Amino acid sequence: MKEVYSTGEAAKVCKVSQQTIIRCFDAGKLKGFYVPGSRFRRIPREALVKFMKENNIPLANLDSGKRKILIVEDDPEIVELFVDVLADDGRFDVRTASTGYDAGILTQQFRPDLIVLDFLLPDINGNVVCRTIRSNEQLADTKIIAISGLNEEDKIQELYDAGIDLFMQKPFKITELVAKIEEMLQV
Repeated sequence: MKEVYSTGEAAKVCKVSQQTIIRCFDAGKLKGFYVPGSRFRRIPREALVKFMKENNIPLANLDSGKRKILIVEDDPEIVELFVDVLADDGRFDVRTASTGYDAGILTQQFRPDLIVLDFLLPDINGNVVCRTIRSNEQLADTKIIAISGLNEEDKIQELYDAGIDLFMQKPFKITELVAKIEEMLQV
C-alpha cells in the first residue's frame, strides 16, 4: 500500500488534473510536504484520504492494488480472451472498448496504466487514438501496446510515431502479451 503520493499520482487517484492538486496543495487545502532541496510536492496517504473525504471524492481509486488496463478491440472473442486472462490474474482491473470513441471516453474516466490497442477499429485507426492520448499530459505515463495484423514497416512506424510503446503482430501468444504487460507495468 502506497504511503506517499506525488501530485501526479494524487491527481490520478482523485480523477482531477495535476494542476488542481497543486493549487489545492499550495492553498493549504491538501496537506503535504516538499521533497528537501526541490520543488516537488508529496502528499501522505492520510492527508490524501482526508482531502478526498472533505471533497466527496470516492475512495475507490485509492490503492486497489491493481493496475488498470484498457483493452480497445472490436473482435469479441479476442476481448473475451484478454479479459479472462488479465482479470483472472488478480493484479489487473480490466475495462474494454470496441471503438475509438468509447476508448477516448473510458481513457478519460478510467485513467488506465496501460492500453492494449487494436490498430484497425470500426470508427478510427490506432494512430488517431494514440495521438489523442499523447496530446493529454495527464495521460503521459499511460503505456500503449498496439496489436495488429499489419506487416508493412511504414504503417508500424506510423504507430510508433503516433506514440505507442510497443507493437505486437497478430497472431501472438497471450502469454507473450501478459509478459510484455508485466514488464511495462513492472508487476
